[in-house]
Amino acid sequence: MGRKEIDYKFILVREDVLPEAMKKTLEVKELLERGKAESVADAAQSVDLSRSAFYKYRDTVFPFHSIVKERMITLFFHLEDRSGTLFELLGVIANHSCNVLTIHQTIPIQGRANVTITLEVTDITIDLDELLSKLRRLDFIDKVEILGSGA
Repeated sequence: MGRKEIDYKFILVREDVLPEAMKKTLEVKELLERGKAESVADAAQSVDLSRSAFYKYRDTVFPFHSIVKERMITLFFHLEDRSGTLFELLGVIANHSCNVLTIHQTIPIQGRANVTITLEVTDITIDLDELLSKLRRLDFIDKVEILGSGA
C-alpha cells in the first residue's frame, strides 16, 4: 500500500511565537546548511536540542526565504521623500542581485511616500531576512513590509 499524498496547508508565523524546540530546529538546520556543524548530533548539542526533537520538526518548520517558490516578493516601503532615496534603496537591492520587476510610488505627502516594489530574487546573494534588515537600517526608511510572494 502506497503512502497517501497529503496536501498540507502552510501558515506564515512570526518567529517569536514558535515553541523553543522549533526555533532551535531552525538553528540546527542553519548550522548544517552553512557547514558550521559536522553532524546533526553536533549541531543539536550546540543549541541544546535533543536529536529526537530535531527529527520531529525538521520537515515541518522552514525559514521564510526557503519557501518562496516562485522567487518573487513584493515589498512595501514607507520612506522619506528626499533626493536620492529611491536610488539608494534600489542600489541595495541591485547589490544583492535582485531584479526589480515593478515599482509603484505614491505622490509624497508631508515629506513621506509609499513605494511598492516587486522583486525577482532567484539570484539573491544573501538571505531574504538579511536583505530586509539592511533595508530597514537605511535612515530614510520608516517601514518595510512583505506584501506577498509568488507569481
